Amino acid sequence: MQRQTTLFRKSDVAKKWYIVDASQKPLGRLASEIAKVLMGKNKPEYTPNSDCGDYVIVTNCSKVWLTGDKIHKRKYYDNKSSTYGGLRVRGAKEMKHNYSTEMVKRCVWGMLPKGHLGREMIKKLYVYASSEHKKQDRNPIPVELTSKWEEK
Repeated sequence: MQRQTTLFRKSDVAKKWYIVDASQKPLGRLASEIAKVLMGKNKPEYTPNSDCGDYVIVTNCSKVWLTGDKIHKRKYYDNKSSTYGGLRVRGAKEMKHNYSTEMVKRCVWGMLPKGHLGREMIKKLYVYASSEHKKQDRNPIPVELTSKWEEK
């Protein structure tokens, strides 16, 4: 007897809205959990070639922290062809204080598949620096993705 594999389409899966408080969470652990929800790996109907993930709202991303000495050593590169020289380099400290939403989005994007499917998934991520957000009408479900990790 042969088993049938059930493949779900994008239209077959019900999408939910989740809200995550990023305060006092390590950036990498938080981003990997968010990427799992965006891809739909937390659902039993996960299909790798289909966008069956949920929407995620991240608040308080300016309070996220980096482990080790990454706050001083990590660099974020961006190639802007509109400027002379093109390469823009920012440190992690500057990114956290001035561009915290971009830092979280970049980290999550690094953990998603590249290509058309990954670009569809990243559009379901909404990142805000403070606790205020514009998606109250969606009635998001508050979820605790990572527990506070204590350094010893």
